Amino acid sequence: MHQRTTSGNLTSSPTWEGLHEWLRNAIQALIQEALEAEVTELLGRVRYQRRAAVDAPAGYRNGYGKPRKLTTPMGTLTLRRPRVRGLEERFESRILPLFVRRTKEVSELLPELYLHGLAEGDFDLALRGLLGEEAPLSARTVARLKERWQAEWEAWRTRRLDALQVVYLWVDGVYVKAGLERERAALLVAVAGLVDGRKEVVAVVPGYRESVASGSEVLRDLRDRGMNAPRLVIGDGHLGIWGALRNVWPEAEEQRCWNHKVLNVLEQLPRRQQAVAKPMLRAIAYAPTRAEAERKRKAFEAWCHRHGYGKAAETLGRDWERMVTFYRYPKEHWRHLRTTNVVESPFAALRLRTDAAKRFKKVERATAVIWKMLMVAQTRFRRLSAPELLAKVYAGARYEDGIEVAEKGVAA
Repeated sequence: MHQRTTSGNLTSSPTWEGLHEWLRNAIQALIQEALEAEVTELLGRVRYQRRAAVDAPAGYRNGYGKPRKLTTPMGTLTLRRPRVRGLEERFESRILPLFVRRTKEVSELLPELYLHGLAEGDFDLALRGLLGEEAPLSARTVARLKERWQAEWEAWRTRRLDALQVVYLWVDGVYVKAGLERERAALLVAVAGLVDGRKEVVAVVPGYRESVASGSEVLRDLRDRGMNAPRLVIGDGHLGIWGALRNVWPEAEEQRCWNHKVLNVLEQLPRRQQAVAKPMLRAIAYAPTRAEAERKRKAFEAWCHRHGYGKAAETLGRDWERMVTFYRYPKEHWRHLRTTNVVESPFAALRLRTDAAKRFKKVERATAVIWKMLMVAQTRFRRLSAPELLAKVYAGARYEDGIEVAEKGVAA
């Protein structure tokens, strides 16, 4: 007698209470039928049909393999792959490959949940009800994921970058509660703004945030793997990356992050005055022209000296030329160039993840998990505004106060 390959009662009139089970069984039966149809297409005949005497395809059905569990967004299904014998090459199903235990959607769901705060021990409890009691989920599942992420990160960090046309490069060093082994260690993260408007993570490397040696190692590695010198690099004023930039790509221009500058200035003011100073500082950063920014800066410094806050005025003026570099680039890009938010924003989810994980014992394991989180975040990165201007910037076009300036002797 033919053995059943589906479970449960598949009725034509499901009820609300049994709708999920009805759908699961319907999908299970549909996939099983597709597996049968795949073999029929391969052999050119249906089940129990005799093989033609002349020019018939080789091979014949030989029962089924052991029942297999496949976890899908609709739950865990029980399927049996038809076996085929007598072929020159081994039969490989396009629908249900060997050793696959979950669909692509479920495989992508697991790292998403883990990276957004679900701890390893909570997977079983959180997902059994959704994916079924037989779903292949456990703390060991996540442990295997992390091992795989580390191998993927190792391969990713050595890939060639010749195909990228980098216009802007955001760099930041981020400390996380991840139990990194070295004191004051950080992750040095670099995100490239490409000529087609995309933003792509190009470096995630453990190092020392304020170390020129660590920064030089990151930039030199990017250069050696074929990445071109960016036109503009955006980063925190205290990064060791600036000394490294002069060693590796001295032709690249520098823009210091305004968010970090504002925080540094506010630290020099009493708490009661910070609410007054903050909008004044933002008005400087968002001035429509460099001349207007200079005027607002002088007004703020006069306010500081009038109230005895000379250190705040000194902090604002320190490294001023590198604070206003963005005025030499298209106005449409200023919102991207004033700060390192491109790097900072994804780390809100990262800190949720590291709080749930408590500590990582190894630098490499922490780096691999954080890299995977950034790869997930990268799929949602917004493109740069006015991408049509990026090719001009890449080619060396000059701008003043955000407006393109024609070279001498060339008509505008």
